[in-house]
Amino acid sequence: MAGILKSLNINGLTSRLPIIQGGMGVGISLSKLAGAVAGEGGIGVISAAQPGYNREGFQCNPLKANLEALTYHINKAKEIAKDGVIGVNIMCALNHYADYVKCAVENKADLIISGAGLPTQLPGLIKDSAVKIAPIVSSVKAISVLLKMWDKKFGKSADMVIVEGPKAGGHLGFTHKDLEEGIDFDEELKGIIQEVSKFEEKYQRHIPTVFAGGIYDRDDIDYYLSLGCAGVQMATRFVATEECDADEAFKKAFIEADSRDVTIVKSPVGMPGRALDNAFIQSLLLEAKKTDKCLRCINGCDPKRIPYCITRALINSAIGKTNEGLVFCGAAVGRIKEMSTVKKIISELLG
Repeated sequence: MAGILKSLNINGLTSRLPIIQGGMGVGISLSKLAGAVAGEGGIGVISAAQPGYNREGFQCNPLKANLEALTYHINKAKEIAKDGVIGVNIMCALNHYADYVKCAVENKADLIISGAGLPTQLPGLIKDSAVKIAPIVSSVKAISVLLKMWDKKFGKSADMVIVEGPKAGGHLGFTHKDLEEGIDFDEELKGIIQEVSKFEEKYQRHIPTVFAGGIYDRDDIDYYLSLGCAGVQMATRFVATEECDADEAFKKAFIEADSRDVTIVKSPVGMPGRALDNAFIQSLLLEAKKTDKCLRCINGCDPKRIPYCITRALINSAIGKTNEGLVFCGAAVGRIKEMSTVKKIISELLG
């Protein structure tokens, strides 16, 4: 019989359950999903990747629309969650990264999670605010470089570290070959935990390590806790819920998928990603999808060279045009068989 799940303490910020709902953009994890997960005792996370995609004026001024939407969703999620913990996932690769961090701080998000590159300037951007910070890494080298840099430049360390393994969805910090063939990641995870412990000793406080990627049920949670993790992050499992902010067609795609429908795609941002193999993916094998309007969302994105506009592809999926867009998913998507609710999933995970 499964034991009791312990609370997750993030440098004084406490979540009743050691379960984080992963941030999913565009428009998949906003206030409804984040608020529901936080209300059940986990940590709900809003994605800062184009949260204003469906707001008036988005095409003309996406930054303004996104910041207004992020403000709304942080406050709405906190209202839904009551005393629950609300975080914001902000990709380092986003243009105007500092503006999104400032928005999260001003609206009193409890936690900022940041990946898709190393968030080297994050401690300086939050200044002396109460918000906690958690980088996402996939290697010992990455966490070592980042925490040494934060220590030297800011005299600060992470409040939590999220380790994203090779079975996660969306953009991944692994080679295409490793993702296709599969790798044993346990030793790397243990190495990251050991590296983090050096900074725990220096700063005389616990820095929890949380694992993400392929987590589906209680057995998965217990396994990673047994390796020394303090918690887990789950994203795919929460998509097929009534509370998820995505269109019903997006949720249906997850329910109907099996493991054979998952593929590794090359993203315009230069990283491989895990997604459902659909008509859109197949069409890319024949020709590139040139964009008629660039929203300047990602650093280093050249609209003249990219095979497709990732924002447009993700928006199409979020609004239900799943065969005309990119449907990011984790490796566990094939295990989802029916629509559920956040409450039911959390109850199941509690054993």
